[in-house]
Amino acid sequence: MTINIILLGPPGAGKGTQARKLVEERGMVQLSTGDMLRAARTSGTEMGRKVAEVMDRGQLVTDDIVIGLIREKLAEGGKGFIFDGFPRTLAQADALGKLLEETGTALDTVIEMQVDDEALVRRITGRFTCGNCGEVYHDETKPTAKEGVCDVCGSTDLQRRADDNEDSLRTRLLEYYKKTSPLIGYYYAKGKLTPVNGLAEIDIVASQIDTALDGN
Repeated sequence: MTINIILLGPPGAGKGTQARKLVEERGMVQLSTGDMLRAARTSGTEMGRKVAEVMDRGQLVTDDIVIGLIREKLAEGGKGFIFDGFPRTLAQADALGKLLEETGTALDTVIEMQVDDEALVRRITGRFTCGNCGEVYHDETKPTAKEGVCDVCGSTDLQRRADDNEDSLRTRLLEYYKKTSPLIGYYYAKGKLTPVNGLAEIDIVASQIDTALDGN
């Protein structure tokens, strides 16, 4: 069964984590804007050359180019698509809806990963990773057994993302609420919205998403 979905939610809500689980467990294709742009830039295709020219000039890639990349991906087929990071605005949602209609592609559901802002700030600002093996830790919920040493590989290269600080996160949240949160009402009005608790444990969130997808 082919299922196509959009993952909505503020930065740090876990969209990327859940998208990876769906790719691994259901064979779906994750359409991440950043990944598509990086792949297109080195593809040698006409669209890829357009992307490279725009990025080399230091300009933002237009919505038309992103829609063109998505069109190419849809043409490749697969077991369903996960739109992650697109659309971000109502204009992009309209453009995506038009493309899906033109290509005869159904949008089955839009998963809204709901979070509490203050809890999200605590979750994001407390996390750090091992630079050697990639294991993820948290100051409160998952500290290392020995301070400064990775439990998995013993490395002392523990890192925090530069933008995982409170001021940066609150700026990103504000940007999300200004530009992207209107999509919640947009897709609710279309009868496509399914809210899940984005702050639950990863497997619980995955279970909520599975229930939503299997109901379509």
